[in-house]
Amino acid sequence: MYESLKKHSTNFHLFIFAFDDKSYNLLNKLCLEYVTVVSLFELEDEALLSIKGDRTAGEYCWTCTPSVIKYSIEKYNLDNCTYLDADLFFFSNPSVLIDEMNDNSVLITEHRYTAVYDQAATSGKYCVQFMTFKNDHNGVKVLDWWRNACNEWCYNRLEDGKFGDQKYLDSWPSQFEGVHELQHLGGGVAPWNVQQYNFKEINGKIIATEKRTDQPFDLVFYHFHALKLLLNSKVDLGCYQLDNDVVRLLYKEYVLRLEAITSSLKDIDSTFDYNGVVELPFKLRGLVLMGKRYLKGTYNIFSVSKLKGL
Repeated sequence: MYESLKKHSTNFHLFIFAFDDKSYNLLNKLCLEYVTVVSLFELEDEALLSIKGDRTAGEYCWTCTPSVIKYSIEKYNLDNCTYLDADLFFFSNPSVLIDEMNDNSVLITEHRYTAVYDQAATSGKYCVQFMTFKNDHNGVKVLDWWRNACNEWCYNRLEDGKFGDQKYLDSWPSQFEGVHELQHLGGGVAPWNVQQYNFKEINGKIIATEKRTDQPFDLVFYHFHALKLLLNSKVDLGCYQLDNDVVRLLYKEYVLRLEAITSSLKDIDSTFDYNGVVELPFKLRGLVLMGKRYLKGTYNIFSVSKLKGL
């Protein structure tokens, strides 16, 4: 994500919150340009520490989402702050998305689910993936409300109309002033909606077209949700229908960049796997043979060498 952002813009500063010591130490060793690394010790206040034991690791990360935004704004006196999920990859400058806010104070992005993958009722209409908060009255009001709500309840289950840190966003456009729902289709393309678009590469840029309207747009970022690196140089692209152009134009570059980063990290620290490589589930092990692609139903499993040849 950092490399793709740096490729398309130098007008940013990234605050990376490391939730364990290994990540914190590695990130500091990398000396990344335009980056400040923040430790969990620096972030955690009494409110977070008091609820930490009541959440799983994943739930605690979700709980902390509004806190990392609030910490960044207050600690570094920012005019605005954009939260980014770590599994985003930029294909063009995201400033066009933030510019769309105009005088609004909060920017949120819709899932835009393809019908077969629609989970709005359980996971929410909006996705916590790319969100901007301005340091003004309306922005701080929404952020403080969200932080208090997540501290009170943030679990990996649907309960009383809530789910994690995400379903809280459903009510924001009607509950608060100054909340803008992103209209640019290039922000928020993801495996749950990519079936709605066609893609082609023109002069090094990825141009998408909405199938329903034939509306063209520049792809700004893609959310590589559910992608897993597997043992023996295999990769699971997730349980979504992905056509050949999507795999070739979007997933190939991302996976190859992860491979290159993995190799460079081993030169710094060969004792730990920072990419979380996992073993292929037993029921799928027989489906990947001789590096060939397997695509059937809900599985997209590739060998890295096969991706390189696309």
